[in-house]
This record gives sequence, C-alpha cells and structure tokens, in this order.
Amino acid sequence: MPFRDIIGHRRLVSLLSRAVARETLPPALLFAGGSGVGKRRTAVALAETINCQQPVVTADIERDACGKCASCKRIARGVHPDVIVVEPGDTGTIKIEQVRDVVDRAGYRPFEGRRRVVVIDEADALVPAAQNALLKTLEEPPSASVFVLVSSMPDALLPTVRSRLPRLRFAPLLAADVAEALMRDHEYAEPDARAAAADADGSIGRALSAESADLAGAREMARQLLEQTARTSDPTRRLDVARLLTPATPAQARRSSGDERDQLAACLRALASLLRDLGILATRADRRVLANADLAPQLEALTTSYGSERSMRAYTAVDRALGALERNASPKVVADWLVLQL
Repeated sequence: MPFRDIIGHRRLVSLLSRAVARETLPPALLFAGGSGVGKRRTAVALAETINCQQPVVTADIERDACGKCASCKRIARGVHPDVIVVEPGDTGTIKIEQVRDVVDRAGYRPFEGRRRVVVIDEADALVPAAQNALLKTLEEPPSASVFVLVSSMPDALLPTVRSRLPRLRFAPLLAADVAEALMRDHEYAEPDARAAAADADGSIGRALSAESADLAGAREMARQLLEQTARTSDPTRRLDVARLLTPATPAQARRSSGDERDQLAACLRALASLLRDLGILATRADRRVLANADLAPQLEALTTSYGSERSMRAYTAVDRALGALERNASPKVVADWLVLQL
C-alpha cells in the first residue's frame, strides 16, 4: 500500500516520505498509538517506498511507492525477501529465537532491495530476553537495514529499548476517515460505515470487530431516544420511551440475554457519541471532529434542548449506565433509569 492510500496520519506520512526522499530516515523507529489505527499499514507502506523500483511524487508526498512494480506487489503480498514481518506466535509472544533470526538476516546485504526492512508488529509482545537480544542491533543498526517496531502499548517495552527508538505517535482517526476506510477497503454500505465509525473511537480495527450488534440500528435508536426525551420531562412518558432500548415484542424478548445486552451496550455507546457531538455543536467547537457528521442537521435541531451543560450530565449518566450493564445489571432496569436522567 503506497503512502497516498494510508487513511489519516497525513503529517506522519509526509514526515516519513520526506525522510526517505532525503535519505535521513533513522535506522530504527517506534510506531506507537491505539490498536487498529493504521500503524502496521504505514510500516509496510514505508517498506514499499524504500524499495520501490519506480517511485512517484505527489503534491504533498515527496516520495511514494508506485504500488505497481514487482517490488511493491511482492511487499504487499508479504513475499519480498528483504521485508520481514515479525509477529506474535501461537503463545501470543515474540520469542528470542525469532529475534535472533531477523538480527542475523539483517546483518547481510539486502538480497534485491535498496534496504532490508524489519517490521516487528505488536512489539510489546517481545519477551524480555528477545528485547535484550535486539538491543545491540538497535544501538548499532546495520547500514542497509531499517527496524520498525509497532506497538499499541509502547510502555510495555523495556526502557533500554524505548530509549533507542525515535517514537512516532499515531493519533486516533477521525470518524470520517474510519468510515472512508470501511467503505473503500471493506465494502461497507455508507449508513453501516458511518455507524461503525462513530462507535469505533478512531480505530478501524475496532470498527471491523464490532459485528455482534446492529450498529446502524443502534445509532438510529439512540437518535430517536434523544429526540423523544427532548420533548417531555414527564417520568411516565419517559419510561414509555425506554421501550426503544429493550425488547418490545415476544419475538424480540426471546433473544438471548447476551444479544439483548450487546445491543443495549451498542445503543448506549451510540448515545454517548451523539451527546459528545451535541456538546461540540452547543459550544461551537471545531465541527471537523464530529463523530456523526452525517447527522449534523438533526443534532443541530436538538441543541436547543441539549445544551452543553445538559449534554455533559447526560453523557455522565450514559457512562454510568454502561458501567452498570458491564456489572450485569438488568438491561430493562438500566434503560428505565437512564431515560429518567437524560
């Protein structure tokens, strides 16, 4: 995958591209950030750019892989002899034997590429002995090799390892970027992509793993809940509104309790996301950070009822409701309590 196809992280992509073009790339790097935000993809894009046979230049990227030459295609398929990806084995750890093997291979000249690139994915899974085996190489890296350690928990690495690695911090993606990736790379329909992105907290990986609940339906349910609670403060009517959150028909009630709990949790997360956006709109903050930008007109209409203070109180109530649900409270009790707090 070329740099230009990386979703988000434009500043980091530009920095890496410029370093490759000007031959100032450090011999070892640490890509740190939340899980599923594109760190490994960026590491592979870096390997492609370094070894591309026909590099290209774009308006905002000084050097990029073509994505079409034999080298780029083999790297994308994971079969290039000079691009090595190390990842945890069946035990969930990266053992010393794996590190010794790549250190030994990195000591030789690249077989066909410009530089050998070693990507250690989930580097926090390196056992202490493996990290110590890597230390000397990080201190005196071979001139023809680049090491990229990728981690969502960089502080789990030994301090001696961290101190030898310049760190690039990958921030969570904007919801719009997550939705774009889901539609472009995973064939999501736009409504499903928008709902999954709002629930994903800036992580494409989290969005892809959230398949147990109907996220689009949960978000629509949450939106309706806000509209209806905005219209009335009467407790009896609000308890009627709670039926949106819990099974309303015998067929729905026969669902497993786990499914009901998962769907309610998805609805509560969607509700928290909408309330966060209402707070942004009410305070006239930067609209680019809206998680539900496609619902902005409907949310704008709700700001007269849900101002910044009420949105914050409601957000806190949703957070408490999620905590109660995780502690195995009854979904119906949680839903009834919540609608009285909104």
